[in-house]
Amino acid sequence: MPKIEQKQKTVKDIEQKLQDAALVVFTDYRGINVEEMTVLRDRLRVPGVEYRVVKNTMTEFALKNTGYEEVIAKMEGPNAVLFSKEDPVGPAKTIFEFIKQYKKLEVKVGILEGQVVSAEKIKNLADLPPRDVLLAQVVGTMQAPITSFVYVLNANLTGLVRALDQIKEQKEAS
Repeated sequence: MPKIEQKQKTVKDIEQKLQDAALVVFTDYRGINVEEMTVLRDRLRVPGVEYRVVKNTMTEFALKNTGYEEVIAKMEGPNAVLFSKEDPVGPAKTIFEFIKQYKKLEVKVGILEGQVVSAEKIKNLADLPPRDVLLAQVVGTMQAPITSFVYVLNANLTGLVRALDQIKEQKEAS
């Protein structure tokens, strides 16, 4: 396969990943050794997530073709890109845990659900609790009014039963 066709194939591949991803994170990996990069890749080895070093020229073509030209200005230097098809929170959390542990890697910019976002917004996304915890909180919030309503009804019934018991006792006594 001629070199130009290989490059075109690479650009198409990156374009497809950009379009399919719920989250794309551009990182500067300078200062990370092979061992640390392997650790990060192992942590990101979950279904629907890919972390790879990309050539800027190929990525720039793909970004232009998919309408994300504004990202190009923010991707100076070497780039490794995280593509996550389904879960945007988990991989973002993993990246920032790695940064916290190794004090290396810099998040430059990202694309979240088709919107270009800053590194700070990706950090905010990473700070969200896991999906299971969020769902539990929603269910708990929905359950609280129902529980309170049942408690009030139960209290009223208990009061009625006590009142009827007292009336019964009074009638028996007289």
